[in-house]
Amino acid sequence: MNRSAGDASGGPEFVVLTGFLGSGKTTLLRDFLRLPQGTDTAVIVNEVGEIGLDGAILRESGTGTPIAMLSNGCICCQAGGDLAHTVEALLAVERPGARGPLRRIILETSGLSKPGPVLRQLASLAEHRLRVSVVATFDASCGLRPAAFEEAAAQWAAAHRIVVTKGDILANDAADDGAHARAKCEAQALNPLAEIVASTSRDEAAAAAFAPLARALATAALPRVATAAPHPRIAVRLALPAGVIGYDALAAWLDNLAGALGDRLLRLKGLIRVAESPRPVLVQSVGTLFSPPRPFGTPVSDLPLFLVIIARDLEDGELEAVQPVDLFAFSSATQPGTIVRVGSLRSAAVEWM
Repeated sequence: MNRSAGDASGGPEFVVLTGFLGSGKTTLLRDFLRLPQGTDTAVIVNEVGEIGLDGAILRESGTGTPIAMLSNGCICCQAGGDLAHTVEALLAVERPGARGPLRRIILETSGLSKPGPVLRQLASLAEHRLRVSVVATFDASCGLRPAAFEEAAAQWAAAHRIVVTKGDILANDAADDGAHARAKCEAQALNPLAEIVASTSRDEAAAAAFAPLARALATAALPRVATAAPHPRIAVRLALPAGVIGYDALAAWLDNLAGALGDRLLRLKGLIRVAESPRPVLVQSVGTLFSPPRPFGTPVSDLPLFLVIIARDLEDGELEAVQPVDLFAFSSATQPGTIVRVGSLRSAAVEWM
């Protein structure tokens, strides 16, 4: 059997591939599986999709989960209602001719799926030490239009990496000159926490889309969004702590923020100093799914302290009213000079377990 091994740092990568209807998820996945980097990959297609990948030969795994053996040594299956059961089946299934354990599992969600509920289902798989991340597609030919849909907004906000798709088509269309560059700026403005992949080469985009995430802090700079007009429904706010915060006060504020915004809270991430820890604490959520705050950096670190909050339909003064008040000062990502480029907060991919 091929149990989860991945590499010395943990189990296989688990990538939630998300994106709105018709944004190019399946094309991106197919392109990746054709590359040498795509070997030793398992693919899960959700219940409203079809396996149907090139070279698939269906067989039963013995667990009740249909498994497709792909021509490049990868495997594919179709998820039912129990994602954890499906992942277990993929980790256990024998792969004739495989040279090693699975490197990654890619779950291709439907175009109307929100990442939060998917990530919540992975909690029972902690023993496999999956390194979890979210990759979202951004259709350059549509731009921000899908952001009017709650699902699309949630997908982009949850992403660790956003891949601008259909750039190869726009590159050959003189009528859309500059559309690809605009799409990159729009994607970065929607989610300054995400790494943006924007190549007009499909092979380069596919390789970069599923490359391992960086695992260390790179620079000590506050986040900054690319220059772009704010979206009327998706707000990016920077919260700067007024000082060192007690852990209980921070926990109460996060609980009250989630209660006040509900599903309008799309993403939160940042570093905060709490009185109980000599090291900064990494705080993050996808929707209202929070990972436990954990120490990050070193006690003498000069890392910036901030939270980036991405929310839908945020009203003026709504963040300032969250109790306990006065823990943070808030500013808009659209205010010039307020926010500087995110590139500093690149933590390990194990973020939701």
